Amino acid sequence: MMRAWILPMLLVLCGSAVATELISEGSLAAASALLLAFLALAGVNSPLIYPRSIGAEEAQRRSAVDGRPVVFWRPGCTYCMRLRIRLGRSARQLHWVNIWRDPAGAAAVRAANNGNETVPTVVVAGRPHTNPDPAWVREQVSSSA
Repeated sequence: MMRAWILPMLLVLCGSAVATELISEGSLAAASALLLAFLALAGVNSPLIYPRSIGAEEAQRRSAVDGRPVVFWRPGCTYCMRLRIRLGRSARQLHWVNIWRDPAGAAAVRAANNGNETVPTVVVAGRPHTNPDPAWVREQVSSSA
């Protein structure tokens, strides 16, 4: 769990250090703007922007019942972030599995990607799709709803 927060914490610490330096030089406006930018970057890179993760087995069970896709992801992955942001509100309809928190999820991703933990891996109707186009994933969500 701690690994997921390393990048956001580093961004906050670096932003705070640079803002402190700018404040000591008398640039309060620049320090405020820079700190806000670093905080926004930390928020985007944190696990908080993703829907609540569940275990791989539970996600697969739920997907079998409701037909919704399963997304395997990890914090700090720019492709996962792109998928999450481009899905917008429809992302809440998917089953999200954080492979850093769930060993079974990591194993499922490795099995689908020739031993690599390539994310996002989206499983639709039991078939894995590695780093699919967000528009395609949105279509899958609307067809399963």
